[in-house]
Amino acid sequence: MTDVVVPKWGATMDEATIVQWLKNVGDRIAEDEPIAEMETDKATAEIVSPAAGTVVELLVAQDADVVVGQVIARIAPDGEGASP
Repeated sequence: MTDVVVPKWGATMDEATIVQWLKNVGDRIAEDEPIAEMETDKATAEIVSPAAGTVVELLVAQDADVVVGQVIARIAPDGEGASP
């Protein structure tokens, strides 16, 4: 299982808001494919998947505030933990 965490962009970024999920639970995702969009006080950016597999959990709601390093989703490798 691979955790998707909120990355740090810029020296002063501590928190962001998940403005849109681009994938849903059960969706396949490729490594480096966008999974969500986040907004900081200065910009909107995409959060990309650190691994290929299937999205098995979205841990925060859309429009939720998150902090750098927070786990926001989990991805199972192909063939593990995903429903057909």
